[in-house]
Amino acid sequence: MSTVIFWFRSDLRLHDQPALAAALASGATHLLPVVCLAPADEATPWGFARVGPHRQAFVAAALRDLGARVAALGNPLQVCRAVPAVALPALARAVGASTVVCEEIAAPYEQAEVAALRAAGLAVHTVWHSSLLQPGDLPWPVAELPGVFSPFRHAVERAGIVSPQPLPVPASLLPPPGVAPDVLEAAGALPSPGHGADLDGGATTTSAGRDPRSSFPYGTPACDGGEMAALAHLAQYLARKLPHSYKATRNGLTGLDYSSKLSPWLATGALSARQVFAELKTFEREHGANDGTYWLWFELLWRDYFRLLHLQHGRALYRARGLSAVPLAPHNARGFERWCQGRTGEPLVDAAMRELAATGILSNRLRQVAASYLIHDLRGDWRAGAAWFEAQLVDYDVYSNQGNWLYIAGRGTDPQGGRRFNPVKQAHDHDADGTYRRMWSMS
Repeated sequence: MSTVIFWFRSDLRLHDQPALAAALASGATHLLPVVCLAPADEATPWGFARVGPHRQAFVAAALRDLGARVAALGNPLQVCRAVPAVALPALARAVGASTVVCEEIAAPYEQAEVAALRAAGLAVHTVWHSSLLQPGDLPWPVAELPGVFSPFRHAVERAGIVSPQPLPVPASLLPPPGVAPDVLEAAGALPSPGHGADLDGGATTTSAGRDPRSSFPYGTPACDGGEMAALAHLAQYLARKLPHSYKATRNGLTGLDYSSKLSPWLATGALSARQVFAELKTFEREHGANDGTYWLWFELLWRDYFRLLHLQHGRALYRARGLSAVPLAPHNARGFERWCQGRTGEPLVDAAMRELAATGILSNRLRQVAASYLIHDLRGDWRAGAAWFEAQLVDYDVYSNQGNWLYIAGRGTDPQGGRRFNPVKQAHDHDADGTYRRMWSMS
């Protein structure tokens, strides 16, 4: 008997799962599916929670759904509240495994997790599957990726590169290893999801997840964190023909329908980008393409670009100067604190920061405005802002978060050397009657 450990990371789904397919085809006779939850007190270098309460609750819902789906295929999901370097070697010893298969994530923290497993003696096979396009299908090697998005997009479109078709849900899984549950629990596994496991570290879906002002009330069934809710949301979004109006509405500030709201599920991997694109192309064949459907592709391509930048530059994206040669000015700690609290005195920025803290959600437009204000008006360190977003956002994605903050700061791939959004003009353009600012006022 041989057992392979499959480690779910930012891919909490069964549809379109190349990494899981690799584990099932590994030649092992048994499979141990595992999730490692970040310890509740784990902090970033800036002192903020690595996974804040909003994302803890959303991920917990995703795991309850994933646990039920995996169990239905005859193999219970093992959840550990410990760092992978502790949890996975202990489980490997308990079940007699030596190999781990998982998603490849090209960011420093996640790369260090894999390195620690290899240092512990485990063979780790990683599979890249979070992007729409395969890096090997691009017109150039990743090392020669264009330094600006537009030439990248134009080259991809001219070459006619297509996304691979998403894989179906596996019909079955390998059986679990014949190890008693108490042995697995002694190795650090929690009870199975849905049977008393503390999946969210006590940060249960509180009233914050159901705030009536939220543009993504993740505590409600329609916005549940699981794969089934993700697929249902995509289906209803297409059935209502909302892609046709996406470009016209995407800069809205409030409500569920002004944007696709796919990002929370894409971030946890409960939804595959390739699944989204495949269904979008079916939609275009049946209902026609327009600038709205094109803009959804455009945004998916931006998401890919930030991933590819990580493959190209790695740790350089996490330096204070980023990809720029210009040193970083001293951090305005007091201004940053006011920004986090929504007390800068700039009404639109303050409203945005209060919404973020209360709901874990913020429109793309307001993310840009808030980030710009911290960097260009308050002279705060962009890395502090990125860390605050990491702690707050339901839809935190390491690639997009880092890429967008670098872009606004002028330390990434922006050909203009950074973007400053005038908050007064932005309020006039996007909240002319003050509805949004009143909704998130201090009173």
